[in-house]
Amino acid sequence: IEPIAKSDKLLKLEVDFGKFGTRTILAGIKQFYTSEALVNTQAIFVYNLKPRIMMGLMSQGMMLMARDEHGVPHIVRPLHAVPNGTQLS
Repeated sequence: IEPIAKSDKLLKLEVDFGKFGTRTILAGIKQFYTSEALVNTQAIFVYNLKPRIMMGLMSQGMMLMARDEHGVPHIVRPLHAVPNGTQLS
């Protein structure tokens, strides 16, 4: 996990999707989360999106967030630990 130097919003995440491999995902959460706070954190991602270039870097998915009444994003995550790459059903 690393901040994108020229962006006020983006963090670069290397996400382990288990048997589906590792993907780079750029998430606009830099103002609310530090890299250290996200290490070893499970979250829910959209995996089957068309990759897109943001700030000159490829993003291969999207991290799901839910905003509270103040507009602060909160990570959508499973209640209990699950294997990396577990699909929603």
